[in-house]
Amino acid sequence: NERTGTALNRVQVPTDIMFLVVFWRLRYKLSLRDLTEMFLIRGIVFTHEAVRDWEAKLAPLLADGLRKRRARKAGRCWHVDETYVKVAGEWCYLYRAIDRDGNLVDVYLSENRDMAAAKAFFRSARSVTQVEPEQVTTDGHTSYPTAITDELGMDVDHRTSQYKNNVIEQNHRGIKGRYRPMRGFKNFDAAHRFCRTFDEVRNFLRPTSYINQNVSLARRRTIHVQRVTALRDLISAA
Repeated sequence: NERTGTALNRVQVPTDIMFLVVFWRLRYKLSLRDLTEMFLIRGIVFTHEAVRDWEAKLAPLLADGLRKRRARKAGRCWHVDETYVKVAGEWCYLYRAIDRDGNLVDVYLSENRDMAAAKAFFRSARSVTQVEPEQVTTDGHTSYPTAITDELGMDVDHRTSQYKNNVIEQNHRGIKGRYRPMRGFKNFDAAHRFCRTFDEVRNFLRPTSYINQNVSLARRRTIHVQRVTALRDLISAA
């Protein structure tokens, strides 16, 4: 892999193996050492630190590529909430938003839960989606009304209802289920990179559907294979 100037420069394993390791790391509940053992059985030798290094190289490429594909695809009714993740022994706040159909709007990790963090999150969400929301539902935290007005405009309908925001509360299960086996993150940059890429990949692999619409298992399998191939092509083109 002598590819000077790319993230794959001087990687000593086949590119498809490197992609598969990072993909499994992001998608499934596997530790760094789990991955090294799984591939060791197949005669492919690398260390858990190599997995960490590959994730640091490829995760930003995946996240940036997928974020560009989401432009103008989000709905105009957003559900916004924040959840907790532990970074270096300290609790941080992961701001997340989805539209009414469950499609990802944006993810933003902050050390604080305040006005500055809320404004930064809405600026990022607006920039990524390139969508002007008509309605934003939150849990009623005091920082949201001003942040929504300043960053999204005066015409946005701001709803504050815990019951109506159950959709985003349930959606937190994805990152929570993946994060807990990791026992927290060691540094803030790694946490932000992983959380953002995890949600981007999860959203990309999720079959596009609407409320109360069922997608057959056969269709889900076809979509999964097609989109994993698209992810691999995205890395190859980087």
